[in-house]
Amino acid sequence: MADNRPKLLVVEDDVGLQTQLKWCFDEYEVLVAGDRTEALAQVRRLEPPVVLQDLGLPPDATGATEGLRALSEILSIAPSTKVIVVTGNHDRENALRAVEAGAYDFYQKPVDANVLKLIVSRALYVHSLECEARQWREARLVMPLDGVVATDEEMLSVCRKIEKVAPTDVSVLILGESGTGKELLARALHKLGGRSRGPFVAINCAAIPEQLLESELFGHEKGSFTGAIKQSIGKFEAANGGTLFLDEIGDMPLSLQAKLLRFLQSHVIERVGGRQEIAVDVRIVCATNRNLQQLITEQSFRQDLYYRIAEVTIQVPAVRDRPGGAVLLAHAMLRRFAAMQGRSKRGFTEEALAAIDAYSWPGNVRELENKVKAALIMSEEALVTAADLGLAPAEAAAPLFTLKEVRARAERQAIRHVLQVCDGQVTRAAEMLGVTRPTLYELMDRYKLRSPAP
Repeated sequence: MADNRPKLLVVEDDVGLQTQLKWCFDEYEVLVAGDRTEALAQVRRLEPPVVLQDLGLPPDATGATEGLRALSEILSIAPSTKVIVVTGNHDRENALRAVEAGAYDFYQKPVDANVLKLIVSRALYVHSLECEARQWREARLVMPLDGVVATDEEMLSVCRKIEKVAPTDVSVLILGESGTGKELLARALHKLGGRSRGPFVAINCAAIPEQLLESELFGHEKGSFTGAIKQSIGKFEAANGGTLFLDEIGDMPLSLQAKLLRFLQSHVIERVGGRQEIAVDVRIVCATNRNLQQLITEQSFRQDLYYRIAEVTIQVPAVRDRPGGAVLLAHAMLRRFAAMQGRSKRGFTEEALAAIDAYSWPGNVRELENKVKAALIMSEEALVTAADLGLAPAEAAAPLFTLKEVRARAERQAIRHVLQVCDGQVTRAAEMLGVTRPTLYELMDRYKLRSPAP
């Protein structure tokens, strides 16, 4: 039968004290390790939320060298684990060194069971709160649309536009640099709309030679050109009842722009070499990384077609224009790729996070995805480094945010989200947030939030 008790790892070389602590923590599943090697093996295998560790471990049982090394390696493998170090009665200096190195708390011998149980219980509670907050953040804030990672205002605005436009049948033009995820947003439009049961068909207008693109889009009749040995339907007919995504529409030849315009006006097509008009029910979503207004000025893109495909225009920001976006994306990608490959990467070093944040990402999401995937394969440590990513260390690297800034950001975002959910009703929002109305008004003033009009 599975043991559902919380796990507690005791790292202690004294067999007598091991037994005493097992008896003391009978409401926990107590794991025991006598040295650093055993401790690391237990952490890798079972990921205990709390570790109770003696600093005096063999072969340096009278000192703290081995214990501090064990602490560092445990936190490298499992950064969220709460490590409580146990020291001698007169060893306060090493206890403080341990806390500076990342230990959650310290306790000095001799052991008082009640005090130690209180410290462990509090550490377990903090660990569970952090896990819950992380799961909520990932579920509610990081993935506003399926597969789309966003928390910055600009990208959240893009997601809100997608949600509003999806149920309609208007033509949508998605603009953005190469690699920003335009096709992912087009798929989200399709999935959230009334055509989600129909097919989603994508074609890159820049990847197919001009003489073949017409046949790919509209299909052809048998014998219409050399090599046309049978009738073939095109992307328009294949997408009937669903969505046709025309990527890189700015590279479509003028001759085909005229045929696309005719379809948007009449909703009928003719296959190459055919004379029969075929009615097609399909929603058109287009995307490009080119400046269509400039192409219109240069007379290489039809202005009347532009107005037809751009009933709604959505501009996707580049990764470098999304505050903290690269770091957020990198974490999400690492979790996804690690799960796919069955690897146990825990995250990035501080140096790697600073390098990710400082880099300009000219290839946007696609470049970041490639670097994270390669780093996951090549890295031999628990945490991915800047070198694994192929990035130069950022100059004057510093923590991305102080704890105070992180708390303020999270608090402001939570209040704004709840106010939106409650349609600006402050009383209801205060109840959901678990605070009084005066407190909520005070927080709204602090963060310059105003209740949206109902």
